[in-house]
Amino acid sequence: MSDTPKFTVIDRRKIKAEEEHENAQAAAKEPEAAPPPGGGPRLVVNEGRHAAESASTATEAPESAQKHGEQPELPPPPTAEESREQKDAYDASAQRLEDLIRAQNPGVGAQPAVGFEHLVQQLYVSAMIQMGAGAQEGQRPRVDILGARTTIDLLGVLAEKTKGNLTAAEDQTLQTVLFELRMAFLELTSMISLQAMQPPPPPPPGKK
Repeated sequence: MSDTPKFTVIDRRKIKAEEEHENAQAAAKEPEAAPPPGGGPRLVVNEGRHAAESASTATEAPESAQKHGEQPELPPPPTAEESREQKDAYDASAQRLEDLIRAQNPGVGAQPAVGFEHLVQQLYVSAMIQMGAGAQEGQRPRVDILGARTTIDLLGVLAEKTKGNLTAAEDQTLQTVLFELRMAFLELTSMISLQAMQPPPPPPPGKK
């Protein structure tokens, strides 16, 4: 049996369209509940049931395909207009958040733009923490060696996929980080192997 985790991709645009279509049909067949006084929220009949049915229908086909060893069919990619509108909305929301933070903390300057080096640094820090770095003095480091291997492999994938598309400084940073992390991983796994080969300590005197 494969250890690769199963996942299902759901096209939220399709679910939203189905919900709107079903809600319109339900509104035509059933009388709309009168809104509460004072302009409160309007009761929408059977909205939860329709949403659950739509989500169930959307996941049945990919799950069936996975059981038969087939790759799930991916939803269509967003159009250029959809991507542009979403990007504009995201940028506006991020700017509102930054304005709010700076209004409450006048001494905080504008945040620098996120670049490739930030991505590499984030993965580097994650891998080092997973290998036990950053533990407080006197505390035993907590090591997630499998998580560290995954993070290091992600950096390897990043290096492979961006080959020929990086500046000299970006490529040097990525290769240096990869080298240091792989060396730390080798040292750590060597220590783990040595500890595993050592016999267990004898029981304390007076105990069997």
